[in-house]
Amino acid sequence: MPTVEIYTSPLCPYCVRAKRLLSSKGVAFTEIDVWQFPARREEMIERADGRRTVPQVFVNGRGLGGSDELHALDAMGALDPLLSDGAPERVPR
Repeated sequence: MPTVEIYTSPLCPYCVRAKRLLSSKGVAFTEIDVWQFPARREEMIERADGRRTVPQVFVNGRGLGGSDELHALDAMGALDPLLSDGAPERVPR
């Protein structure tokens, strides 16, 4: 199983939506609450190539984007391979 990290804040409906999708796929993830730990927001921004909004989802250190991108990958059938051990090298855009 890959390492999945998601930066969130507690009042964010998009965060809830992204976490719900990952959970529905049986994916364990580490949640980093940037509201509770504000210093982690700068880390997120740097890792996410300047994106400042939550959620930001990373699989094996590779940024996938936010909830909309995560759901778009799922609709294209590209999310499941990324969440499996045989994840492709490139994230479809």
